[in-house]
Amino acid sequence: MSSIAPQDLIDFVYREARLLDELDYEAWLNLFTEDGRYWMPAEWRQTDPLLQSSLMYEDRLLLRVRVERLSGARTFSQKPKSRAQHLLQAPQIDLFEPDAGAFRTWTSFHYVETRNDVQTLYAGWATHDLVLLEGTLKIKLKRVDLLNFDAPHGNIQLFM
Repeated sequence: MSSIAPQDLIDFVYREARLLDELDYEAWLNLFTEDGRYWMPAEWRQTDPLLQSSLMYEDRLLLRVRVERLSGARTFSQKPKSRAQHLLQAPQIDLFEPDAGAFRTWTSFHYVETRNDVQTLYAGWATHDLVLLEGTLKIKLKRVDLLNFDAPHGNIQLFM
């Protein structure tokens, strides 16, 4: 990809959600930069993932551990496997700086996670900070803000 168009960012967000819905975690993990982060704040308009508690704040190593756990044949908490579906509103582009290789999208979503007879619905918005590395878009930060961030949550098994 030599140049980026706004539609490329939108397509990227849809493709990322599809990888998660299809449980293709290895391909999904490869969308992240080596120093990429996955952040789920625990407060409204939280600005700092390190000095404030978060529901999740995972670097590439922690993401790798979770992906291996989800893919493991001996992961008893995933028998049967959890499944998910994203319903995305059209992603909006908040930052588009091709010369700097920096991009940001904002996407409102509904997300359903199910396992056995338990189905959980989450709503919120995802912010993708993307960079262009060697002609490929990569996730520098995926921030997932849940609408009910302050509710008691069960074990969130998958990635939103």
